[in-house]
Amino acid sequence: MKQLTHTLLGLLFLVNPLIGNSRGLLPAPTVEQPSGGDVTEFLGAIVRGDRSTKKIALVFTGDEFGDGLSAIIRTLKAEQLRASFFLTGNFYRNRDFRIQIAELRDLGNYLGSHSDKHLLYCDWTNRDSLLVTRAAFEKDLNDSYKALKKFGVDRKQARYFIPPYEWYNETIASWTDAMGLQLVNFTPGTRSTADYTYPEMDKRYVDNQTIMKSIMEYEQDNEYGLNGFILLSHVGTDPRRQEKFYHELPSLIRTLKSKGYQFVRIDELLEPAPSR
Repeated sequence: MKQLTHTLLGLLFLVNPLIGNSRGLLPAPTVEQPSGGDVTEFLGAIVRGDRSTKKIALVFTGDEFGDGLSAIIRTLKAEQLRASFFLTGNFYRNRDFRIQIAELRDLGNYLGSHSDKHLLYCDWTNRDSLLVTRAAFEKDLNDSYKALKKFGVDRKQARYFIPPYEWYNETIASWTDAMGLQLVNFTPGTRSTADYTYPEMDKRYVDNQTIMKSIMEYEQDNEYGLNGFILLSHVGTDPRRQEKFYHELPSLIRTLKSKGYQFVRIDELLEPAPSR
């Protein structure tokens, strides 16, 4: 059933050119960028940290596929940095991933929620149209934290939450806040979130070279570069995508390090240590 759901979503991306906006297939919505160093919000979700410092949060989401876990862990160890992982309850309960999730935790990475069942909260073409009730939303999110708790992480340690499909509206942000959590999402402007696409999607497919180019061009052309950026990609992708962007991470990280960027966890990006 899960595979059928992913197949149907893939077909929808092909049929309807408006669908897939949150996955990086179309230009992301315009987000106002304040002139100072304040964090940036869009529809109630934080989408960028302080642009006055050269810090980046590498963020990974996952639901069904986890084929990149080993490669990502190797990269994080080799580069001596920590990242943030927002995984569904489905993912946390998957026995195939338990050892690697525990290793991510033990290495000091951030573990957070990406919902429990990877529900689509609102309509793709009418963002204000909710597809879930508040009760269903809260139950699903609470269930995801129960799954996360089995890895020794409670919601106080994982208050940041990335919505499934990276698609939400102001109501979802409000419901999240009422649960004592903070909605966050990727920083728009690059194609990193399209690393899940595969050739059968035809014109919607985005290859690694295009993704990498979009990141480096943004870094060069934007007034603030990648300062405060929440750079999102996936811990695994459909087998039909033969080239995996997580294999490009070592090169990307080294290039950005040479430009003076520091890679931090999402909480370190959004909650700088108080000055003494």
